[in-house]
Amino acid sequence: ITLAQAVTLVQEGQILGVLLTSLYRAFAGLTLAVAVGVVVGIAMSRVRWVAWLADPLVALGFPSPKITFLPIFILWFGIDHLSKILLVAFTCVFPMVVSASHGAAAVNQTWIWSARAMGTPERRLLWRVVVPAALPYLFSGLRVTLPVALITAFTAEMVGGGGGVGAALMFAQRFFETPTVFVYLLLMLLSGFLLDRALLALRAYVLRWHEEEAHG
Repeated sequence: ITLAQAVTLVQEGQILGVLLTSLYRAFAGLTLAVAVGVVVGIAMSRVRWVAWLADPLVALGFPSPKITFLPIFILWFGIDHLSKILLVAFTCVFPMVVSASHGAAAVNQTWIWSARAMGTPERRLLWRVVVPAALPYLFSGLRVTLPVALITAFTAEMVGGGGGVGAALMFAQRFFETPTVFVYLLLMLLSGFLLDRALLALRAYVLRWHEEEAHG
């Protein structure tokens, strides 16, 4: 029954549109979180006053239940894309900050000394040594935040509406369309699984020089 309903929804064009809406919100928020998180995390590991300022904020914000902020985000930014994107970014930025900070702090000091000895200027040291060496940590953080971004986008749509897979699921549940509910649940699970596989493939390609990938 669920498979037949899935075929029907695909033929009626009710799958692709809502899925693209949710993925757009999840990836836009995730991109923003990665951009901010990597910059802040690396700065925390290399600039003492940034660490002093940001560490308490991360410690406070990381464990907080972010979905409880959804009414505020809707009140400030409306019910459409922006509120969901910013909520996803707010949810994902903390694990990215932590992974970037730990990755930059774990860089082998010998590599930095060697780069300096070979004449690498300080302003280029970050991009030539620190960021490449921290990439395994960044990909680990990204693998954690990718499902979090999807979960946040789906949940925000379920609670706040505004289209997307989550809103479509709640609409089907409201009218007791059980097969449709299971179709959207499976769509959430399948999208998360496929995106995780794609991220692992990207990690293996980008980090093919890394010893973990070479021996994996």
